Amino acid sequence: MHTNALANLLGGTVRALGTGAVLVAIWALGVVVFQPAPFILPGPDRVFFVLVAQFGSLMHQAGITLVEILLGLVFGSILGVSTALLVHAVPLAKRYVMPVLVASQALPVFAIAPLLILWFGLGLGSKIAMATIIIYFPVASALNDGMSRADGALMDLARLYRVTPWQSLIHFRLPAAMPSLASGLRVAATIAPIGAIVGEWVGASGGLGYLINQANARMQTDMVFAALLVLIIMVLALRAIVDFVLDRVLYWAPRTVHSLV
Repeated sequence: MHTNALANLLGGTVRALGTGAVLVAIWALGVVVFQPAPFILPGPDRVFFVLVAQFGSLMHQAGITLVEILLGLVFGSILGVSTALLVHAVPLAKRYVMPVLVASQALPVFAIAPLLILWFGLGLGSKIAMATIIIYFPVASALNDGMSRADGALMDLARLYRVTPWQSLIHFRLPAAMPSLASGLRVAATIAPIGAIVGEWVGASGGLGYLINQANARMQTDMVFAALLVLIIMVLALRAIVDFVLDRVLYWAPRTVHSLV
């Protein structure tokens, strides 16, 4: 299983690099053909030069964003799992918790970002809070759905043996929901950067979103592209790591659909 997971990771990396090379070639061809102004669309060579020249600064800002993303992923996942478990352990909680779960996604993070900045400040706190809010829903929703779809025959067997609701949750519903939880975590790893980047746009003193905002204001489009490229690589790497870990942990529930990366 370890070999298969590693092979899938390497295969996904090769596919991602191949796709990236094709997109860069199309980008370079478009610049040559249409010759846009550099502040509108810089060529790959200009972006590569910025990547090399500003590598230290880009890595520093990426490190700040990565910390925000990882902490948001941890807190959002813990909160999401706790909510789903609460809903199934305490049936009455479903009436009150589920509306809050849905309402958490009714308000766009763009709308509440200024409030979170006001409450938690310009530092890591507000960015982690935004990432947590975004990650919370897919994890809680996926786990809740997975536990709700536990095998009917197993649940009938549990009732036959008069298993308590808590025992049923731990021994039947939760194990059956693990593949659904894995799907939620994969989605969460992909969308985790949204909260952090939005928070850095609204107000921050560091991070890739802050760097993009500053470069855009100065019409340094090559720096914007360089920062976006670093962000894309970081997200793809995070998703690949999550895939690799989940494939090893849930080796008994292989996916029927290949990973995106």
